[in-house]
Amino acid sequence: MSLSPITQRRLANFRANRRGMVSLWIFGLLFLLTLFAEVIANDRPLLARVEGRWFFPILVEYAESDVVENGLPTRADWKDRDFQADIAAAGGWMVWPLIPFSHATIVRDLPTPAPSPPSARNWLGTDDQARDVLARVIYGFRISVLFGFTLTIAASLIGIAAGAVQGYYGGLTDLLFQRFIEIWSGMPQLFLLIILASVIEPSFWTLLVFLLLFSWMGLVGVVRAEFLRGRNLDYVRAARALGVSDARLMASHILPNAMVATLTFLPFILSGSVTVLASLDFLGFGLPPGSPSLGELLSQGKNNLQAPWLAFTGFIVLGGVLTLLIFIGEAVRDAFDPRKLPGGAR
Repeated sequence: MSLSPITQRRLANFRANRRGMVSLWIFGLLFLLTLFAEVIANDRPLLARVEGRWFFPILVEYAESDVVENGLPTRADWKDRDFQADIAAAGGWMVWPLIPFSHATIVRDLPTPAPSPPSARNWLGTDDQARDVLARVIYGFRISVLFGFTLTIAASLIGIAAGAVQGYYGGLTDLLFQRFIEIWSGMPQLFLLIILASVIEPSFWTLLVFLLLFSWMGLVGVVRAEFLRGRNLDYVRAARALGVSDARLMASHILPNAMVATLTFLPFILSGSVTVLASLDFLGFGLPPGSPSLGELLSQGKNNLQAPWLAFTGFIVLGGVLTLLIFIGEAVRDAFDPRKLPGGAR
């Protein structure tokens, strides 16, 4: 299937922005790797072979008695030295992930009290609860990006629909909707979140729903302006005179033009969503305690000034993610800029 000339021009403009193109590759590679965080960082082997039988601890929960004859009928702790000795005595072996710690694994036999500095065993050191920092960064990166993607997509769908209705119908509908947005945007979000946290324990989904209540207003103004302009264009008026329904006019005739301006904002909305989750975790109103989070890592760095690797790691990771997203957003903006010629020239 051949691409249209305007799509080819946009792709050429995006590729011409080398900083944005490289950022997209780096961000995509990091996100793809973290999707398989359990394979990269885990406190259970990828596979094991004991007495001629194959085991897949990363996928299946085994009891010790399922693996060795003299094992207990309790959940197998694959990092327990006695259990490992029983496996070795039975002639078995195990294949461990690159990082033999999960985000909640307590690292034993540390050379110094936690938080311990980086070493060959813990590449980025441990936090104040003796958990491997690199494993928590991998899992925290995945949660932050998935949360940002989900919030951005859901908020964009609601915001685009609200702005389309406002701009297309105008009049009293637009007036009432604008007054509602002005009142709703003035609500104290942080205070409401504190009240929510005192009633129920925040989780991934409760935080997502709460933030979605306020995040959808980001694109309303842009879409509303495009629909106010587009509803009076000649081809739209001609289609309305031919009896085309309002829903089809909005979806097929005006929305494609409005999406050009909307898409340029999405990378910046995504970076804002990642920042919001990190900020809430830093303040203690985010994900449940113990969850891997970039904001929680920054909070540990603030509380443990004697362990600067915690603050440096959190700052570099979060700052790097936001920088990549901003560069990608700039490239998307250039791609949809009608004043730019193929290759980036104006």
